[in-house]
Amino acid sequence: MNQPPPSPPAIQAASTPAEARKLAEELMDVMSALLGIIERETELVRAGKIREAMAFEPKKTEASRRYVGVVSRLKASHPYLAKTSPDLFSTLRRHHETFRAMLQVNLTVLATAHAVSENIVRGVNAEIQRRNIPNTYGATGRRVNPTARHLTPLAVSRSL
Repeated sequence: MNQPPPSPPAIQAASTPAEARKLAEELMDVMSALLGIIERETELVRAGKIREAMAFEPKKTEASRRYVGVVSRLKASHPYLAKTSPDLFSTLRRHHETFRAMLQVNLTVLATAHAVSENIVRGVNAEIQRRNIPNTYGATGRRVNPTARHLTPLAVSRSL
């Protein structure tokens, strides 16, 4: 018998000034923790220390999960915060914009590292294929195009 998946717990919206302040502090804490992890990861990727950067993945996943939870609670609390604490809400918005800018830097570094590694693999593959293709000419004096049997597959291990 298939049971439906359990429904997610209800999101608790802030309904008092103390809860709103606590939610804001929690958001600031989780953004700071996530930024610390991401900045360190970015430094390591820029330095080419990919294996060390990958070690941050569990911490980053946990911090991201906490961030999503806090943002969900903040969204649920939006009407209350906008009505009772507009200054707190605007401060959180400014900090979040800074947070997003820092995330964009990290994403740019990761995309660059991905593109560079992809270009290296493509270059290696092209060199392997070039060496495996016979350099012959046909009866017409034109170079013979290689067939699929002349191409050698490239195997890449994804573990570092």
